[in-house]
Amino acid sequence: MDYKKLYAEWLEKATEDEKVAQELRDIKDDNDAIYDRFYTPLKFGTAGLRGVLGAGINRMNIYVVRQATQGLANYIIKKYGKGAVAISHDSRINSDLFKIEAARVLAANGIKAYITEELEPTPVLSYLVRNLGCVAGIMVTASHNPAKYNGYKAYGEDGCQMTDVAAGMVFDEIEALDMFDDVKLCDFDKALADGSIEYVKDSVYDTYLEEVKKNQVNPGICAESDLKVVYTPLNGAGNKLVRRVLSDVGMKDVTVVPEQENPDGNFTTCPFPNPELKEALNKGLELSEQVGADLLLATDPDSDRVSIAVKKADGTYRLYTGNEIGAMLTEYILSCRKAKGNLPENPIVVKTIVTTKILEAICKKYDCELVNVLTGFKYIGEVILGLEQKGEEDRYVFGFEESCGYLAGTYVRDKDAVVASMLICEMASYYKKQGKSLVDVIEGIYAEYGYYINTTLDFYFEGAAGMDKMNAILSNLRDNAPDAIAGNKVEQIDDYFLKVSKNLVTGDSKELFLPKSNVLAYTTEGGNCAIVRPSGTEPKIKIYITAIGDTPAAAQELTKKIAADMEAYLK
Repeated sequence: MDYKKLYAEWLEKATEDEKVAQELRDIKDDNDAIYDRFYTPLKFGTAGLRGVLGAGINRMNIYVVRQATQGLANYIIKKYGKGAVAISHDSRINSDLFKIEAARVLAANGIKAYITEELEPTPVLSYLVRNLGCVAGIMVTASHNPAKYNGYKAYGEDGCQMTDVAAGMVFDEIEALDMFDDVKLCDFDKALADGSIEYVKDSVYDTYLEEVKKNQVNPGICAESDLKVVYTPLNGAGNKLVRRVLSDVGMKDVTVVPEQENPDGNFTTCPFPNPELKEALNKGLELSEQVGADLLLATDPDSDRVSIAVKKADGTYRLYTGNEIGAMLTEYILSCRKAKGNLPENPIVVKTIVTTKILEAICKKYDCELVNVLTGFKYIGEVILGLEQKGEEDRYVFGFEESCGYLAGTYVRDKDAVVASMLICEMASYYKKQGKSLVDVIEGIYAEYGYYINTTLDFYFEGAAGMDKMNAILSNLRDNAPDAIAGNKVEQIDDYFLKVSKNLVTGDSKELFLPKSNVLAYTTEGGNCAIVRPSGTEPKIKIYITAIGDTPAAAQELTKKIAADMEAYLK
């Protein structure tokens, strides 16, 4: 790919967006900057597109969005002949613009576009796809990335993010297009007038919330509680619907972090708006201390993930990992539903392979089947779809992934911070009525099942050379697997790319019946584990560590040793 030729073409043709045009002019004498923007296009995969805002084929801008949408339109026309697509967006810079540009392309291709009038949570987009009978959906978001990023998630007719096969077919369509000459585009106002583009009616959000509220475990418990909550939407899409559902279920004392209440794509008070990070919660923690909140609730910019902090007996706050929140919710839902007698026959809980193994013990206690899937909530959605096709969707009780994504119910096919926020407040209210805080609850879980410490390490590889470096690291690990980690012998290696699980104790191998994924998992004596996985949305490798101990100190010490050994492989 001749990056200089592409740059020259963009200088000539990419004049519609003045910011992009100015950026192109500004880098005319900077070969490295030109190369970085044009050496390769953003790849359309199962997570759609995600990249830094700016000029070039390796950036997020209106031209890349239009080309991707034309490719999606071509795929839809070939598969369905016609159809409709739902489109929404979060609070990020240019999200609203990208939504409109995508709608213009679809309408020009004879595909109806339903668009939201304002920003909405990602799970709402998943809901709209099925509720409106669409063949696809588009969510403009970069989730929890820093402000310089934006993205474009594509959904199938089932409300799940696109499968590997469908995404590959869309990518093939995109690659066949000239970015400027092959894209159809219509006038937005004319398309609105003739119905080719239509705003989603407000009444749809009412039906969405009704579906959310059907997943209450103990209806009325929040109204009986004096739980004091501080909530931050981190300047994102959760503000209206999260507050509304909490009010609907009876939460009376919810204070919103004022600096993070309204949409702000610059994320001025939390430059990395990831609710897993303490830095993103600082404003919420400050306000929680001021008002004496029992619970801090934080949703990410597209409101599909939620994290919490809980007041301890000494007045300070304990932050929870996604694994801990998921373990507590699983225990709460299973125990209460079993006590009420409304747990379905052969219940199913679903988690990703990198999510805490403590679920194995919890599910065993309640005679609940635990299903493991690859990382990505679409795989949890696929389990729900499979159950639905057999008329068994009621067996699905709960699903979650370690990165603070949860779903109860089958009304959407993606993680949903709206229902999770409701259930967390309900759970906290339920236990508070018993004289317990969520600190007591998690400690009780550890005391019963053992101390499972789950830690995620992130290693970034920026720039054009980053991907090559990441691939080399994975190849080296595959060819030179560790014999021991933290002094414990490696007993099992799961290679999800080769789809093989090797038991090093018995010498046996078996096939892994999951889609191919470039992931390596090493399990050592005692059930401890290190999983290595390149991120599908960011230039980084993630290492997921599970350390199991009789005490927190023992598990933490083991975590440090595993981390040190695994980090050495990334040098």
